[in-house]
Amino acid sequence: MRRMIPVVAMLLFCLSSGVVARAQDAAVQAAPTVAAAPAAAAHLAGNYDTGSIAWMLVSAALVFFMMPGLALFYGGMVRAKNLLNMFMLVMVCVPLITVEWVAYGYTMAFAVPSAIAVDAGKNDDGTDKPKHSYLGWDPQLVFMRQFAELGVDGPNAYERIVASGDTVDAAPNGVPELLFAIYQMMFAIITPALIVGAIAERVKFTSWCVFAVLWATIVYNPVCHWVWNVNGWLFQKGVLDFAGGTVVHVLAGVSALALLLILPKRRGYPGAQFVPHSVGWTLIGAALLMVGWFGFNAGSAIAVGKDFLPVAGAVAVLAFANTAIAGSVASGAWVCVEWLKVGKPTALGFASGMVAGLVAITPCAGHVSPLGAMIVGLLGGVICFLAVQAKGRFGYDDSLDVVGVHGVGGALGALLVGALTIRPVLGSVSQVLLQAEGLLWTGAYAFLCTLVLGVLIDKTLGFTVDAKAESEGLDVSEHGESAYHFN
Repeated sequence: MRRMIPVVAMLLFCLSSGVVARAQDAAVQAAPTVAAAPAAAAHLAGNYDTGSIAWMLVSAALVFFMMPGLALFYGGMVRAKNLLNMFMLVMVCVPLITVEWVAYGYTMAFAVPSAIAVDAGKNDDGTDKPKHSYLGWDPQLVFMRQFAELGVDGPNAYERIVASGDTVDAAPNGVPELLFAIYQMMFAIITPALIVGAIAERVKFTSWCVFAVLWATIVYNPVCHWVWNVNGWLFQKGVLDFAGGTVVHVLAGVSALALLLILPKRRGYPGAQFVPHSVGWTLIGAALLMVGWFGFNAGSAIAVGKDFLPVAGAVAVLAFANTAIAGSVASGAWVCVEWLKVGKPTALGFASGMVAGLVAITPCAGHVSPLGAMIVGLLGGVICFLAVQAKGRFGYDDSLDVVGVHGVGGALGALLVGALTIRPVLGSVSQVLLQAEGLLWTGAYAFLCTLVLGVLIDKTLGFTVDAKAESEGLDVSEHGESAYHFN
């Protein structure tokens, strides 16, 4: 009898389950049928695309996260007596460039349509070509007044959606323009901060503050407009720069070289005392930079054309994957060639190689295949290592290798994208030549402007500290504090 109890219980359970299931089926059949409405394509209809907005919010935060990463990366490579000064030179760009960008930088770079543009003639079918613009300006974007509080009388500028990166027939991409403006502000902040690594351990803090604001105004904003604004004359010519190989890294590297030619070397350089005080900090900084670089590159899908929408779509995934591939491959490539040349692989070389690969893939990130990213990473690691080694032969004192890593790496990537691109055009000799033309124009402009600006500041405020302050250390002489206290 006891053996029958489990069997009876199982039968009762099955019967009750069947009754419940039939009751549920009857309820479903009795319910009125409601036709499912087709989902609206938010990025095509002009509504908010919440997925893309979420990714752009994360990307902006990741790019901002690169600032403390850069401070650690540079800070570990200077001598201990200059650590806090290095942190301050990098981080002071945050308040300075934020004010500059909100006040007038954004309108100079991204006003569309620009008030300062020239007619480009007619297409073969008789229609007007998009105007070529050399500088943006929209009074409504000064201090970002266009992004006012929410209005009560219809649509307002705060909710205005950014258009896709097309010169004609642009489509809404579902991301508010204010978010785009703040994302681009992060690029404007970090670019001058890259330059300071070249003149580390000898620059006056006050002079650097003046230089950073003027350089952002005179150099960064116009070139950003040329390359990234849909009416910019280099954008119109078809120059490709997905996330800033030219706009960020080439400008930083070329400008650093201009300053190195007019400013004195560190006293006693080269010498045995010029060694990094904490390679561990540099490794941590490189890791933080790589994390931030995913937002730097994959977030730049904000500028894709209408055929590649949504923003948080396939192109963003491609850029994300290529960033990981190139940065990883380049770190190994640098270590291998260093091992062959000097006999030992170094941790500093690993960190430098990672950054070199990330720099080189930046203009290519959303344009090349994963195999192309491997090629970019391999060449970036090897060529940037050789460029850094060559500075001793040329005799300039690039304190933290800004020219060799950012200048050379950015230029290399800008050329390789012309050969390896798979979208929106295929790589070709003509595209490589077009990329080279863009490099020559932007590089020459940045070099000359920085040279003049550097000379003016050096002759008036003085760009570098005196011998006593340099010997004492810039932490004490410039800021009155020390990073380490051994009590």
